Amino acid sequence: MTITNQDELDGLREIGRIVANTMRAMAKAMEPGMTTRELDEIGRGLLDDAGAVSAPQSTYGFPGATCISVNEEIAHGIPGARVIAPGDLVNIDVSASKDGFFADTGATYRVGAVAPRLDRLCRDGRRAMQIGVAQVRSDRPLAGIGKAIGRFASGRGYTLIGNLASHGVGRSLHEYPEEIPTWPTSGDRRRMKKGLVLTVEPFLSVGGTMATGGEDDWTLYSMPPAPVVQYEHTVVATDRGPLVVTQPG
Repeated sequence: MTITNQDELDGLREIGRIVANTMRAMAKAMEPGMTTRELDEIGRGLLDDAGAVSAPQSTYGFPGATCISVNEEIAHGIPGARVIAPGDLVNIDVSASKDGFFADTGATYRVGAVAPRLDRLCRDGRRAMQIGVAQVRSDRPLAGIGKAIGRFASGRGYTLIGNLASHGVGRSLHEYPEEIPTWPTSGDRRRMKKGLVLTVEPFLSVGGTMATGGEDDWTLYSMPPAPVVQYEHTVVATDRGPLVVTQPG
């Protein structure tokens, strides 16, 4: 989507606020002993109360209102009977629509204390996203996002999952400019037009380089197996830089 007027921006900000509030509330409610299905039901209720519709469910028939991925599950985890335990890394990914506008956000949360290397991975995962977001500006190259994230990741000894990309969003969950690499690439000459709406969502790892599917046709895992974190915002490219719409409020 490319924003062309204030009404469109207001609509995008509204759904951005809803998904951000939902993710934050889910994270606050999460505790050891809870199942991922119970956590998802909290998210479903919040989206319903806000008049929003789960985007993965309405778009793809995903069997949950939100995606909840625990430890070895790095994306698109199906909420179910899995019990959340102390020391887990839990990724909560919330995308939804309202009044024809879509927004997408996600973050990896620690359940209590985690190993120091995982704590560092989480902090650096959020920083990697922030570095990518900072590259968003009218008329800048889309490839600049992955270049900046890749420089940060390699400098700190991390790897990036190379087949889970950012994407256009706004009037649907996935749209033009389709896949936007969050790792260094060559030959991509696309540029960000003023008003372009996109996600920035690097998957930072300590050894994983690709995502592979499991038996349920949804959940993705790191290959080779390794811890992975993901942080995500929906952003608008403006002449002054990035405008993050997935902010709580």
